[in-house]
Amino acid sequence: MKLHHTKTKGDLGVLKAQADLCGKGYLICIPLSEHTPFDIIIYKDKTFKRVQVKTRTIDKIGCITVKFEQSYSDRNGVHIQKVDLDEIDLYCIYCIDNDTCYFFNPKNFANGRSLALRVSIPKNNQFTNVNFASDYKEVP
Repeated sequence: MKLHHTKTKGDLGVLKAQADLCGKGYLICIPLSEHTPFDIIIYKDKTFKRVQVKTRTIDKIGCITVKFEQSYSDRNGVHIQKVDLDEIDLYCIYCIDNDTCYFFNPKNFANGRSLALRVSIPKNNQFTNVNFASDYKEVP
């Protein structure tokens, strides 16, 4: 399958997230509308969580970067909006390069605009204030 199209990559990410979360014991609920701010809803231990899934690759410095924004196109061009973090309980980032899902609550990140998950060790060996991707493999 060719993965160049944005929708195809997104569909793959949602399917990988569903499989990973099902393996972790969550029931997966699918919204009937494409116009929800979340892609899936998960349920476990009497608790529901709204999950936004993003598919990403590792950049040249060894990070997976997630911006808390969404974009869409219409006849007037491309539009970018900040995500309303009150409508999402959990982000799942599916990384195509290492076939891994990472989970986090976006409200836990002070700037509210983006998050970089470090996949490889920084060249300067800095470990302070670094969000290592390996710390985000479980659902918070």
